Amino acid sequence: MSEKLMNGISASRDQGVMKLDLQCAKNNTDHHTNEITVERLIIRRGQAFSLILSAARLDQNDIEITVETGPGACEEKGTRSSCSTNPQNGIGAAKRWSVKVLSGSSSSVTLSVLCPSDACVGLYSLNVRSGSCACVSAVTVLFNPWCKDDWVFLPDEAERQEYVMNEQGIVYKGVDEYITNISWDFGQFEDDILNICLKLLDLNPKCLKDALEDYSARCNPIYVSRVVSAMINSDDDKGVLMGKWDGSFIGGVVPSNWSSSVDILRRWFKYDCYPVKFGQCWVFAAVMCTVMRCLGIPCRVVTNFESAHDTDQNLVVDEYFTDYGVRPKLNKDSVWNYHVWVEGWMRRPDLSQDSFYDGWQVLDPTPQERSSGTYCCGPAPVKAVREGHTDVKYDVPFVYGEVNADKVTWLVMANGSKKNILSDTNAVGQNISTKAVGSNNRQDITEQYKHKEGSANERASYNEAVKRVTDLKASETPRPNVQMKVSLEGAPLNGAGIRLKLLLKSDNTKAQDLTLKMSAQVMRYTGNPAADVWNHTADVQLQPKTEQTLPFAVPFAAYGPNLLDNNCIKVSVIATDKSDSKEVYLAEKDVVPHSPTLKVTVSGTPLQDSEMTAEVVFENPLTTPLKNCSMTLTGSGLLKQTEQSNTVELGPGQRITLKVTFKPYKMGPRKLVANFDSCTFRDIKSSVDINVRPFTSRLGFLSFSR
Repeated sequence: MSEKLMNGISASRDQGVMKLDLQCAKNNTDHHTNEITVERLIIRRGQAFSLILSAARLDQNDIEITVETGPGACEEKGTRSSCSTNPQNGIGAAKRWSVKVLSGSSSSVTLSVLCPSDACVGLYSLNVRSGSCACVSAVTVLFNPWCKDDWVFLPDEAERQEYVMNEQGIVYKGVDEYITNISWDFGQFEDDILNICLKLLDLNPKCLKDALEDYSARCNPIYVSRVVSAMINSDDDKGVLMGKWDGSFIGGVVPSNWSSSVDILRRWFKYDCYPVKFGQCWVFAAVMCTVMRCLGIPCRVVTNFESAHDTDQNLVVDEYFTDYGVRPKLNKDSVWNYHVWVEGWMRRPDLSQDSFYDGWQVLDPTPQERSSGTYCCGPAPVKAVREGHTDVKYDVPFVYGEVNADKVTWLVMANGSKKNILSDTNAVGQNISTKAVGSNNRQDITEQYKHKEGSANERASYNEAVKRVTDLKASETPRPNVQMKVSLEGAPLNGAGIRLKLLLKSDNTKAQDLTLKMSAQVMRYTGNPAADVWNHTADVQLQPKTEQTLPFAVPFAAYGPNLLDNNCIKVSVIATDKSDSKEVYLAEKDVVPHSPTLKVTVSGTPLQDSEMTAEVVFENPLTTPLKNCSMTLTGSGLLKQTEQSNTVELGPGQRITLKVTFKPYKMGPRKLVANFDSCTFRDIKSSVDINVRPFTSRLGFLSFSR
């Protein structure tokens, strides 16, 4: 659509010239879209906006407005609507727009136009006609969390500011006992992101197959969110991101290097919508959060620690160990250290009449399993997950398994036979986390997904979930006579040996001679082994009804060269009773070594269009050189593009510095995100919060976080 039409420049007919003022600055501010732009009209449905029409002669009772979106627009599909200031005209179908005169004269009229709360979102042509004069322009319609009649209505203003308007956020990673976080630049209001999001909708396979039906369905956030979930990955369409979890990342970007959705979406759009290489779960989720917020659907990024991938959806995850203490590499089921998805807020009248399933819905764009033939997941009501309602659409059994599957551990003998050595009903689904509203604190939302572990309600929910999926009853496994636990002795530092201890406790009445097979494997966060790095065998006599502690350590020389991107270390101990080889016990511990510190400082007064300076510094803490060291700095509203340092080698104790001068171009809370990368330490991140004030203000505020 041409720039003249986008800005409401008038068209003319034989009887004169008519001009249309779209009131972009006023309307966009009223509709909370001025952060995107005030150069074109962007409104939210269910809320009126104003237009000013001027001409030599105007009849206030003869003004007609027609809006159309998509190919073959028609009233029957809700993609076309006409309305008039003459109440006898414009009687049409549902999703009907309306117009009324606010004030006017014979040459100028101010109109109030109401877009219905169930209108299809997207780009519309806007045709205004009076007599023989007409103006053609454009308006973009988004979902409206401020409108009570919109299915995405979110009652709390603080939550709307967080889940719709906030362009920066936090993504949680690590393991359940050591949760780390990275700052993420969502940037949903950068001026080209809305066009990219609409392009994403147009390229989805349903639109390519039947554009009329697809545009018509864009009134429904359930449909739109499911389409977005499929289009963020590229496994069966021209989606945004190509996933890769192991091997070489040559030809693309290592997933942990990303810190901005804007960079990814712009790259996808720039190169003819060819999938961007590469993404993993938190990248998929963060990009989806950007698209959802841009379209007006409240959205937040959620991390589930000890997240199960239950391939057969029987709500049991099977894990295997060999009899020498390590995990074999091939396993269909797995438990990820963490998995990241998003939640979108919407009503679910398709599921019940009493609004029970309304609210947060799980949506997962990471391509794991197909849903109705497509790599997408959700929307799955969080309330359905909590209560074990696994027969509710969409994909509730898969999500339930992620947060509450039972984990069964098998020992694989040398002859191929298997022995069930442990059943754990509590391990899966820990510390489910999201960024808190209005702060950088972590909010634990585990109880929104499941009842307290071990409670009667939690087991009842699990049994209900199993019954609805398989018609079977969950089985119980007796407690073993020997309990073992591996724990850390102090914080594990990358570059140093990892000190641990093994606690053994016996419920037996006799002493037991045990053989301990201890091992460490470098693991990808998806629960798949990358390398065996250390093993040790020891004998111990466990006294009856007592506790014993055995200290041990995994040296840096063993794990350091193999600790690749997104890897942690799984330490396992298998104990076998010497007098009865059938008595086998297991303990395991996931360890993520802590990374060195990346320092970010900012100087200057944080005023719009006023010069500031950022400095990023990293110092090599090792006694050996670090190769291929580089740093990047990004931040929506602060930097027009990502800044990057040269790639260098750092000797022991040496520093690399990136210094950037910039002028903030948007007001409000902003965030600079820095990233350090090398062959040894991969993608260490840090950030600084900057609250940008208007240039006329003399006050500014800086706060720092890592």
